[in-house]
Amino acid sequence: MPEPKSSDHARLGERGVAVESESGKDGAMSETWVGIDVSKEWLDVYVAPSSKRMRVRNDESGFGPLTSELKQAAPTLIVLEASGGYQAAVVAALSVEKLPVAVVNPRQVRDFARGLNQLAKTDRLDAQVLARFAEVVKPEPKPLRDEETLLLEALATRRRQLVEMITAESNRLAQSAKPLRREIQDHIDWLKRRLKDLNRELDEAIRNSPVWREKEDLLRGVPGVGRVLSVTLLSAVPELGKLDRKEIAALVGVAPLNRDSGKYVGKRSCWGGRAVVRGALYMATLSATKHNPVIRDFYQRLCRAGKEKKTALVACMRKLITILNAMMRSGHSWQPALATARAT
Repeated sequence: MPEPKSSDHARLGERGVAVESESGKDGAMSETWVGIDVSKEWLDVYVAPSSKRMRVRNDESGFGPLTSELKQAAPTLIVLEASGGYQAAVVAALSVEKLPVAVVNPRQVRDFARGLNQLAKTDRLDAQVLARFAEVVKPEPKPLRDEETLLLEALATRRRQLVEMITAESNRLAQSAKPLRREIQDHIDWLKRRLKDLNRELDEAIRNSPVWREKEDLLRGVPGVGRVLSVTLLSAVPELGKLDRKEIAALVGVAPLNRDSGKYVGKRSCWGGRAVVRGALYMATLSATKHNPVIRDFYQRLCRAGKEKKTALVACMRKLITILNAMMRSGHSWQPALATARAT
């Protein structure tokens, strides 16, 4: 997909909006696909099949012209990449206008571009690739999450960052020169106090919401599931309870994937999914193999059958998330006798 010639480049309008339409294209099509490349300051937009381009600022001054143009185009789907939070405001603005928006994984889009032999990478080209991705892959638009969910996700993310900083500073403490140890230890103490405060804020956020409180009580009733996993699931997996067992396992990244070619039958492995959720699920499953009778018996049975411990643990992760998914779907509390049936 070559860059347009310099003569086709748009001039910046009065409101900081650049709009252009490449010649030789027929825009009278039944479906319209839009790709938006997001950066900190700018949004580069490509509309297919009309080949119309826009560039607006990534702030309130640009959202108005953007939504106005896209409402006229009546797109079938708008696709953006997750861009470290820079996409959040524009996604909210488009969702408010009832425009179909899907936020996708940048790695998936990059692999798609390589498949098209599109190796060059610019903001303009990325927008065009995203529009093509929308047309071919058709990712499902997701509804905008409410303020409570966004707050919970922000608190959970900040808690994870604090834990990572405490770990990093603790590692530095053991290797640092003696004159610096007091400073590092003071920082660790401050981080631990902030972590304690943040845990309290998380508990308050959940307890102040009847919906979150009910869901957390349901999750925390399962042996092995603590605050970290319950908050992670509530904030990062809004699909929990809405998917079947295979879909939820694939979403988290604990579904075994085939590696077969011809007569070769490769070893199944798990990859992809939501890494943050998978990490929290791993730690909870370690606890569950000791304290949850259903998971413990399942783990021990797999080990006796000759499965490697790591393989058995991943299978237990998959079983635990499917049990939690089934509980959220039915609204029934933890009952060991029914746990296996619920996971099917």
